[in-house]
Amino acid sequence: MPYADAVSTVQDFVYYLYLVYLICIIAYIIASWIPLPYNAVLNRVQRFLYDVVDPYLRLFRRFIPQLNLGGLGLDLSPIVAIIMLTVVYRLVNAGLDAL
Repeated sequence: MPYADAVSTVQDFVYYLYLVYLICIIAYIIASWIPLPYNAVLNRVQRFLYDVVDPYLRLFRRFIPQLNLGGLGLDLSPIVAIIMLTVVYRLVNAGLDAL
């Protein structure tokens, strides 16, 4: 049973990694919508979210153009990024289940 425990531990790690990155993407989206007052701590949090999430979102921004609606720009790349993250998580989880 040690092999089953190792697989279960890896599945838990992948789940929490998926969950933390999903929360970071959602926090990045909310932080980009709401103008926050300048604060050193908030600035560091926004910079951290930008450094962590933006490289992943740039992968999708290359292929998905920004939607312009009467002067308003709507970026659909976070939606596609979340969907792809969920698909990859489920594939990895299914692969670990097969072990």
